[in-house]
Amino acid sequence: MFEDVPSALDGAVLDSAVLDTVFRQTEVGVHVLDRELRLVRVTGAVLAERGVEAGQVLGRPAAEAYRVFGVEVKESVLREVLDGGPPLRDVLVPGRPPHASGREHVYSVSVYPLREPGPGGRQRPALGLVATVMDVTERIRAQQRLALLYEARERIGRTLDVERTAQELVDVTVPGFAGSVVVALTDAVLRGKPPELRREGETPLLRCAAVGGSGDVRADGPLPEPGVVLLPGLFGERLPDGPELVAAEGGVRVVAPLAVRGQLLGAVFFRRPPGADPYDEDDLALVDGVTAHTATCLENALRFTREHIVMTALQSWPLRPEGETRHAVDLAQRHRPGGTGAGSWFDVIPLPGARVALVVGQVERPGPSSVATMGRLRTAVYSLSTLDLAPHELLARLHTVAQRLAREQGRAHAADEPVASCTIAVHDPVTGRVELARAGSSLCVAVRPDGSLDADLVDEGPLLGGDGPPFACSSHLLPEGTTLCLASSARADGGPAPARIAAALAAPGRGPHPMADDLAAILSPERVLLVARTLRLPAEDVAEWVVPAELSGVAPVRHAAVERVREWRLAVEPFTVELIVSELVTNAVRHGAPPVALRLLRGESSLTVEVRDGAATAPHLRHAKAGDEGGRGLHICSTLADAWGVRYEAEGKTVWAEVALGDIPG
Repeated sequence: MFEDVPSALDGAVLDSAVLDTVFRQTEVGVHVLDRELRLVRVTGAVLAERGVEAGQVLGRPAAEAYRVFGVEVKESVLREVLDGGPPLRDVLVPGRPPHASGREHVYSVSVYPLREPGPGGRQRPALGLVATVMDVTERIRAQQRLALLYEARERIGRTLDVERTAQELVDVTVPGFAGSVVVALTDAVLRGKPPELRREGETPLLRCAAVGGSGDVRADGPLPEPGVVLLPGLFGERLPDGPELVAAEGGVRVVAPLAVRGQLLGAVFFRRPPGADPYDEDDLALVDGVTAHTATCLENALRFTREHIVMTALQSWPLRPEGETRHAVDLAQRHRPGGTGAGSWFDVIPLPGARVALVVGQVERPGPSSVATMGRLRTAVYSLSTLDLAPHELLARLHTVAQRLAREQGRAHAADEPVASCTIAVHDPVTGRVELARAGSSLCVAVRPDGSLDADLVDEGPLLGGDGPPFACSSHLLPEGTTLCLASSARADGGPAPARIAAALAAPGRGPHPMADDLAAILSPERVLLVARTLRLPAEDVAEWVVPAELSGVAPVRHAAVERVREWRLAVEPFTVELIVSELVTNAVRHGAPPVALRLLRGESSLTVEVRDGAATAPHLRHAKAGDEGGRGLHICSTLADAWGVRYEAEGKTVWAEVALGDIPG
C-alpha cells in the first residue's frame, strides 16, 4: 500500500517546505536578520497579529524595525552573537505593541547564529541571525501576582497591631502593584472595638489609617493624611461588596472592602500612576486574596488588643501596702507588662513574727492561658503562706496545685508539661536569716554591705508541675543592709551576662531604687524584678525570756511580759496579754520539750507573742466539755487574739499569737 510513496525526499524540497510552513502558519514568532542586522523575514502570523505590514519592517535595520513592534533592541548585543558569541536564550524583553493600546507586554527572545555547514564539519561565518519570539505576558503577570500574594502573606500581620497592619498592606503593594494606596479603617476598629455587621445602604465612619505613594488620588486634592475622616466619595459612590474596578478621572482604580464574615473593618483604594498598565479583571482576584488576608490579620490584631488589655490588668494586681513590711525590708519593684502573655508575677507577703516573704514566679507557657494560670498560682501562694510553711514546703504544695492546673489544660498541652518557675525568700528581721527555695531558674543574687556579690544563694530546682520535690533550698545569715535581687526567669534571651548584673548592683549604698532602675534596664521587658534591702527589727522592740521546764516558772515570765507591755505603752489590755502568755507558756511546759522561750515583738499595728519549744508535736484547738477542768487554753487564745498559728523549725516549733493594737476599752 506504500508503493506510491517515495523512499526519500529531496533535501532542498524538504527544507523549503518546512520554512514555508513555519513562516506562514506557525504562531511562534520567527525572525531572520542578515549580516547587516536587517530584518529580512518574519512569521506572517506575527505581522497579522501585530497589525503591521511587511513593508514597514522588512529590509530595515533591527533597531528601526522592532521599534515598529514597540520593542527597543540593542544592536550591539545582536552583533556579539553574530560574531561568534554565545546564543541568547529566553531573554525577557518588554515592549508596547501598537495593537495593545500602549499596554506593556513581555516577550521571551532567543537568538542563534544562522550558519551554512562547511566541508569537514567546519563552521563558516554566520550568514545572519535567527530569533524566536514568544509573548509570555500572561505567564509573567501570573507569576508576579503569585509573588505579590506570597509576599502579602509573609509580611502583613506580623505585628498584631491594627495601624501597623494597615501600613504593611501599603508597603507590600507600593510601588509594585500600585502607585498610590489609601487604607481606611472604621472608627470602631481604630478604637479597639469589635467591628459591626455591615448593613446594606449604610456607610460607617472611615478614617485614613495608612497611605503610601505619591500624586493625587482625586482631582481636588493630594493623598490624605492618617487620621483624616474619609467620605465614601474617595471609594466611589458606594462601598462595593468585593474588589471592584471604579472609573475615575485619570484612569481606572480598584476599591475593595476589608471585611471578615460580614463584618466591615475598612476599605482600601489602589491606583496606578499615569502611563502604567490599567487594572483588569485578573488584578481583582489578586486584590481579593490580599485584602482577605489583611482583614483576617486586622481581626487577629483586634483580638490581641483586647487580650492585651485583660492580661495587663491581671498582671498588674496591686501589692500590699509597703507599711506592712517596711520594718523588714526597704523595697523597690519594677514591672513593665508588655501584654505578651508572659505570665510573670511577684509578691511581697507579710508573715507572722515581723517576717516577710518575697515571691517571684514565671509561667512557662506564653499566651493568654499563662496569665490565668499565673493568677491561680498567685492566689495559691497567698493561701499557703497562711500555713506558715518553710519555703521549700510551700513550693512542694504549690507543685501539687501546678500539676492539677496542667491536667486541666491537658487538651491543649501535654498533661505532664511543667507549668511554672518560682523563687521564695523569707526574711526574718529579728535574726537576719533568709530562707530560700527555688523551682526552676531565675535571677537570685545578694549584694552585701561591703559590695561583694553572691550569685549562688540557692541552686536551681525542678519546675513546678515537672519532676516535683525536693526543691532546692538554702539558709543564710545576712548582715543588715544586704540587698536581695529576685527576677523572673528569662525565657528567650537567657538574661544578661553576670558581669552586667554585677555592674548594675555595684555600690549598694545607692539604695534599692537606683539599683532596680539599672537592673531593669538590662532585663527583657516581660521580666519582673524585686530589689529588697534587708533591715533589722530594733532591739528595743524585742523582748525575750528563757522559761524553766517546770510549771513554777510560768508566773515569773508572765509578770515580766505584762510589765514590758506597760513599759512599751501599747494600746492593748494587759490582762489579754497575761492570759495569752500564761496559756501558751503553760502548754509548752506541759506538752512540749525544753528549751522553752517566750518572745514579744512590738509592731506598729500589733503585738506578737511567740513561745518556742523543742517538741515537734502540734497543739490543736479543743472544745472542752462542761465538766472538764482543762482543754480551754488554745480556745481562750483564739478568742482573745486576732490571729494565731504554729511555725515548725529545724528543732521544735513556735506557737504565736497576734493582738491588734487599738484603744484600750474603758
